Amino acid sequence: MSPQDRLPGSILLLGSGELGKELAISAQRLGIRVVAVDRYAGAPAMQVAHASEVISMLDGAALEGVIRSHRPDLVVPEVEAIRTEKLQELEGEGFRIIPTAEATRLTMNREAIRKVAAEELGLRTPAYAFADSEAELLAACDDIGYPCVVKPAMSSSGKGQSVVSGPSRVEYAWAFAREGGRGDESRVIVEEFVDFHTEITLLTVREWSGRTTFVEAIGHRQERGDYQESWMPVALPPEQVEEAREMARKVTDRLGGAGLFGVEFFITKESVVFSELSPRPHDTGMVTLISQDLSEFDLHLRAICGLPIPSIRYWGPSASAVILADRDGEVHGYAGVNRALQVESAQLRLFGKPKAHAFRRMGVALASGESVVEARARALEAASRVDVVYR
Repeated sequence: MSPQDRLPGSILLLGSGELGKELAISAQRLGIRVVAVDRYAGAPAMQVAHASEVISMLDGAALEGVIRSHRPDLVVPEVEAIRTEKLQELEGEGFRIIPTAEATRLTMNREAIRKVAAEELGLRTPAYAFADSEAELLAACDDIGYPCVVKPAMSSSGKGQSVVSGPSRVEYAWAFAREGGRGDESRVIVEEFVDFHTEITLLTVREWSGRTTFVEAIGHRQERGDYQESWMPVALPPEQVEEAREMARKVTDRLGGAGLFGVEFFITKESVVFSELSPRPHDTGMVTLISQDLSEFDLHLRAICGLPIPSIRYWGPSASAVILADRDGEVHGYAGVNRALQVESAQLRLFGKPKAHAFRRMGVALASGESVVEARARALEAASRVDVVYR
């Protein structure tokens, strides 16, 4: 696909959460038909799509049926729990999988992408091992050393992740990782604990021609293995920024195709350490909805459609902060929106998820400021004023 080709008439989203919703909105602005697919009805992207389908994306036959039925110009995976071997079969028949079916397969599983990054490309990563049972996990943790980090081999946004301080915590880490994993994969990864001072997401945009554009690095903070706030710019030495960009370019060139990749790094005093990669817009990149003229969703869409990507214009220090549910229940609406929007420069994105559970991300507050400190304070304050209302 090149900039001279026609604009795609339709895209099919495999996964219809808040990231898919923003991508669907970007596509709608260009007149592209959107089909939103997810495992439950009423998912955020379904609310702004032309059509929707509810299936288990781990059901290969159902996945194939939906794609053949709608025959989209582009199939755009937005979650990990997908029968990726089916996507490879369909790509072989001519369906366009974003960024590629192989890239989707490799990045949906931490083991595959870690082996590509560390063993094939030689990128600096934490020491790691894999385990298929609690006994294997204990042996791997003993070998890696304590503290260490345990994660599901297949998950997103840090779900199922925990820090293991010693052997007595292994049983809990095994159960927590199994609970937080996506799909039918039970394997877990054990990683060396990296003593970093900053964790960043480097949004890397790859065009079909191979040209690469980088969004300025995004800083973020996690709790319970999930993103709580993100901000930009991040104060980093130029040489570390360039090192991260070179690593991101290597791994995204290896994966090929086109689109926006969320590449995560740990920044220590001495080095830049590759952490993870998502072949799609990243949750921490929600801050780009206020930080610049082209959000990560606009950039992803332009890349996959073969449209020009000019230089990005940034508006200044910006931040996002999540709005979380405090319990399980059906969602009736939100309270405190009026108070939240009284915070200077604040904006809200409320996702419209029909059901909540404790700590589920239900929206984000966005804010700008004269400094990152001010932008973060405003975003956090606005987020704290919004409450989920239950039926």
